[in-house]
Amino acid sequence: MIDTASIETLKNTIDIVDVIGNYIELKKAGANYKACCPFHGEKTASFVVSPSKQIYHCFGCGVGGDSIKFVMELEKLTYPEAVEKLASMFNVSLRYSEGKGDYSEAKRVLEAMQTWYVKNLSHANNALSYLHERGINQNSIEAFGVGFVPSGNEVMNFLHSTLIPLGTAEEAGIIATGEDGRYARLVERITFPIYSPSGGLVGFGGRTISNHPAKYINSPQTKLFNKSRLLYGYHQAKEHIYASKKIIICEGYLDVVMLHQGGFKEAVATLGTALTSEHLPLLRKGDPKIVLAYDGDKAGIAAALKAAQMLSLAGFDGGVVLFPNGQDPADLISKGETELAAKLLREYKPLIEFVIEKLGSGYDLSNPKEKESAFGAVRSYLSGLSDILQESYIPFAASTLGVSTALFGKGKNAQKFMPTISKQTKYDIEQLSLLKTLLEYPRMIDDVLNIVHPAMFGIYEEYFQAIIIGDSEHQLVRQLSLNEHAKVMSEADLQKALRNFLIKYYEDKLKSITADTTISFGRKALLIRAIKTEIIPKLERGEMVDHESIGII
Repeated sequence: MIDTASIETLKNTIDIVDVIGNYIELKKAGANYKACCPFHGEKTASFVVSPSKQIYHCFGCGVGGDSIKFVMELEKLTYPEAVEKLASMFNVSLRYSEGKGDYSEAKRVLEAMQTWYVKNLSHANNALSYLHERGINQNSIEAFGVGFVPSGNEVMNFLHSTLIPLGTAEEAGIIATGEDGRYARLVERITFPIYSPSGGLVGFGGRTISNHPAKYINSPQTKLFNKSRLLYGYHQAKEHIYASKKIIICEGYLDVVMLHQGGFKEAVATLGTALTSEHLPLLRKGDPKIVLAYDGDKAGIAAALKAAQMLSLAGFDGGVVLFPNGQDPADLISKGETELAAKLLREYKPLIEFVIEKLGSGYDLSNPKEKESAFGAVRSYLSGLSDILQESYIPFAASTLGVSTALFGKGKNAQKFMPTISKQTKYDIEQLSLLKTLLEYPRMIDDVLNIVHPAMFGIYEEYFQAIIIGDSEHQLVRQLSLNEHAKVMSEADLQKALRNFLIKYYEDKLKSITADTTISFGRKALLIRAIKTEIIPKLERGEMVDHESIGII
């Protein structure tokens, strides 16, 4: 383990501008530096680096952090690996706690096991028969390093014969400890080695050939293996992905092997888990279109819908292919139907259209109440897209649901959108300046909470909530920290800004109460009198009002 003081020394030595400048071209922009974000495709620079705060933040995709986080995300490294890389780049010596922190032994164990697994396959006739029946040829077996794990006893005997320490083997995920002692994992399974994006062996996936109820299992989570950030086959596919600007994501190891065998060398797969937000930085590399190639069964459709929603809301382009008649990509290639597979992959359903159709199909649209629920689900989804995309897809959504396009701009639940910096009004900047001051001087938060409820900030409520709990890693907090339009105020100016903010809030509240037909006459009269004769006059005299005592939010 790297000594904590050693890491702090490294942080104090390096400059984030120098670190990020080694990867992308930075241009001076006032007190900060700007560039096009390396984590998502863009033509207008929204990636900001602050030398004073030693952080970066992208106002486009929301990524951000310090120098170590940048190297971790860009190069897909673990925290210790990123620290070691930076130390090497800037010639800083690191100290280690005795006996910990060196991953080389675990890596050597994985490599030794891979060599042994591959050797075992040549003698495992039942495993070879299964692979050949699925259409996998010998070239593909060798290219993907497919192997075989025999019995548990044979695994333990191999570890003993090669003098591999059992503790290191467990650390690498080869064996585990149960109630009866240590035992081998992945027993009697065909193995698929899993590599990091840079090509380092980090774990294995295993497919049973003994009718085990768990058809596929992976290595456990280790300091080398995090299945939520890895994609099977990515290290082999990445050059093809960059060249074709396309990545095909499927559900299983065999799908990847067979698609590559059929010439679709951009294919990768998730590792027995759904596509998650942790995969997004890796998927942004090379700015490819994403094609989700999933089985057309109920589980495949559900997984495709979840992934398509996440990808489209994160700004990715691409589409979905659901393979028909219970088939998967591997089935089509093994049957020699490569042209059909190519046609399906070429004629994918665009991500946003797919999501709208599937959200709508989950309801009985002939039932008015269910149609209302479907409309709410689709409108909620669309509200997360950019204004341009919303405008483009509202007609399609209206047609799919059988409603008027005009409905998407109406209703008490219509989405409020966060103004971009270029569209922020003077009032927006005043609110953000107030919030930025609280971010810089958290001791003032308790006093402010007595007079301002978080909901009073409207579209900026999430900023305030993140500041209250001290979530410095929240992307909105980083965004606020780097917003040069918002200024940190003195305590006296903060009090003045709070009074102005509250006066405007209650003036707006007065208008909305007056126009609200759902409030009884007596209640409305009481609220109007309280705001006009008590609250606003007090605020104008410089007195603060406790929001809990008046009960008006």
